[in-house]
Amino acid sequence: MAAKCDVCAKGPGFGHNKPWSKKKTNRRWNPNIQRVRATVNGTPQRVHVCTSCLKAGKVSR
Repeated sequence: MAAKCDVCAKGPGFGHNKPWSKKKTNRRWNPNIQRVRATVNGTPQRVHVCTSCLKAGKVSR
């Protein structure tokens, strides 16, 4: 499953791990994606939604 919200299109953020030795390695921060049942165009469907959209009420369950 791709780490992308179907409502706001929020995706992963990229950066570096930076330990004490200063050797940077790549890493990514995934958004908190939940698979919920929501009504889309009057029919219930399973959509991948981030928790910030759920908390803001952007999804009708």
